[in-house]
Amino acid sequence: MAKVLANTSDMTHEEWLKERTHGIGGSDAAVILGLNKWKSPMQLYMEKIGEIESDESSEAAYWGQVLEDVIAKEFARRTGKKVRNRYAILRHPEYPWMLANVDRLIVGERAGLECKTASEYLKDEWAGDEVPAPYLIQCQHYMAVTGFDVWWIAVLIGGNKFQYKKIERDEEIIQMLIEAEEEFWNGHVVPRIPPEFDGSEASEKLLRSLYPKAEPESETELPGEADKLIEALEQVNAEISELTELKKAYENKLKGMLGEFERGIASNHIVTWKTYTSNRIDTKRLKAERPDIYEQYLKSSISRRFTIKEVK
Repeated sequence: MAKVLANTSDMTHEEWLKERTHGIGGSDAAVILGLNKWKSPMQLYMEKIGEIESDESSEAAYWGQVLEDVIAKEFARRTGKKVRNRYAILRHPEYPWMLANVDRLIVGERAGLECKTASEYLKDEWAGDEVPAPYLIQCQHYMAVTGFDVWWIAVLIGGNKFQYKKIERDEEIIQMLIEAEEEFWNGHVVPRIPPEFDGSEASEKLLRSLYPKAEPESETELPGEADKLIEALEQVNAEISELTELKKAYENKLKGMLGEFERGIASNHIVTWKTYTSNRIDTKRLKAERPDIYEQYLKSSISRRFTIKEVK
C-alpha cells in the first residue's frame, strides 16, 4: 500500500512543484523512457536538482487542471462509478523515489482515474483502443505506486469529444519502469551526474535556453569523447549527403517524366509538380535604394552557429 509523502489539500502550486522534486512522478516516467517529445531526460534532471523551474505552469497544463473536475464528473456519469479526490502525493512503499499525484480514485475498487485533454489534431492517437504511450506509461506508474490492478483514463478531445478507456496492470512494464526510474534517480539525480543530451527537439531547445550566448574569444579543452562524436557526426553527414543526392535524383527522374504536365498518374500514386508564384522583398535593393526604411524595419536576433573544422 502506498505511503503519503505530503498532504496537498492546502498546498500552493509552488509548494506542490517543490514536493515533486523529491522523486519521480507519473508524467516524469515517459520522459525518462524518451517518450515525451516536449521534455528531455536532461531537462527533467535539471528540474529535479533545482537548476531550472518545471514547465508545469504552461497554458496547456493550466486548462488541463481546470477541466479535470469536468472530465472526472463526466466519467462518473457515463460509467456509474463513484470517484473521489486523493489530496496527497503518494509514495511507493519500497521505492521512495516513485511518487504519484493521482487525479481520482474509484470508490470500492482497486482502481484510479487519469483525466486528460487533447487537441483535435491529436485525435488519431486516441483511435479505437489506442492510448498515447506517455499516458499509458503514466498510468502503469500509478499502478506501481498504489498497487492497484486497473487504471482508467478519460480524455476530452477538441473540447467536444469524450472517451474513456481501461488500462490493465502490466507487471512487465512496471518492472521495466522501476529499473529505468531507479537508474535515473540513483544514477543521475542523487549523485548529481547529468544524463547525456539526446537528439530530441526538447534537448535542442534546452541547450539554446541554457547557453544562448558564447563568451567572445573563449575556449575550452573538450574531453576525449569529443573526437569519437565528431567522427560519428562526419559519418552521418556523409550518409545524409549521399541520401540527399539520391533523393534529388529520384525526384528529377519523376519531374522529367512529368515534363510540362502538372500531374501524373502512376499505378498506386499521384505525382504533382505545380507552379507557384511567391512574392519576396528584395532586401539587397531595398538596403541600397532606401537605407532609411531598411534600417527602420531591421530586426536583430541572437543565435549560435555550430561548426567543426579539422585541425591541420
